Amino acid sequence: MIVAVIVGMKSEAALLPAGVPGVCAGGVNARAEALARHALAEGAEGLISIGIAGGLDPALQPGAIIIGSGVEAGDRVIACDPSWRDRLLAAIAGSRAGLVHGSEVAAATTTHKRLLFQRRGAVIVDMESGAVARVAAEAGKPFACLRAVSDPAGRALPLSALVGLGPEGDTRPLAVMAALLRRPQDLPGLIRVGLDTKAGLSALGRALKVVGPTLGF
Repeated sequence: MIVAVIVGMKSEAALLPAGVPGVCAGGVNARAEALARHALAEGAEGLISIGIAGGLDPALQPGAIIIGSGVEAGDRVIACDPSWRDRLLAAIAGSRAGLVHGSEVAAATTTHKRLLFQRRGAVIVDMESGAVARVAAEAGKPFACLRAVSDPAGRALPLSALVGLGPEGDTRPLAVMAALLRRPQDLPGLIRVGLDTKAGLSALGRALKVVGPTLGF
């Protein structure tokens, strides 16, 4: 069985089990959709969105593992494959199921995060899962979502952090430094983002080691 993995960043792809390729959408919905469609055209039998995510539920701390029960994509909620979801939940100790909000823009403020949480109860937000879920649903293929919380609901993202991701999932430290020169007040927030990201990626790496190369499919 062939499963295609769509991630946002190269740092997430680097955590995948050996032999499992991941394609990077760079937080761009259109790119995530195109990559998912290409994967299905190449013979993939399932799609999974993997990476870190912003927390919307105030109870979630950096490093919490969320297995998608469904994805809020625009005005619809697309259910994740229940069997695949349950296998991931059983494999990853401490993980929990929850609704994922698929966003086309970064949820950078605490107000934005609160509104998304109140809308339908989505517990995390990312910028790839919505597009990938739509492609899977249209094709009638199973879809799953495995995400680790990075920035929690009560923490805003500084503006300087928003330029740090390239369209192919690479980091852009020079762009962040240039933005920081214009906004030196962002430095404490950037340090916090770095710590949150490290916690999220560490937890994601541990979870992926547990599920192994099959990714629970």
